Amino acid sequence: MPNIKCSVTECKWNNDVVCHAPMIQVDRNGSSTADTSDQTKCETFKMKS
Repeated sequence: MPNIKCSVTECKWNNDVVCHAPMIQVDRNGSSTADTSDQTKCETFKMKS
């Protein structure tokens, strides 16, 4: 997987601002279409324990 920058430091997959998840899933944020990044969300997010 390519390097994916992530600034969500609360996510367990974040290590030095790089996502280390085995896969990434991004969905629409409650809309039928997405025209901007604000209309999307990362479904891979998991809170650090």
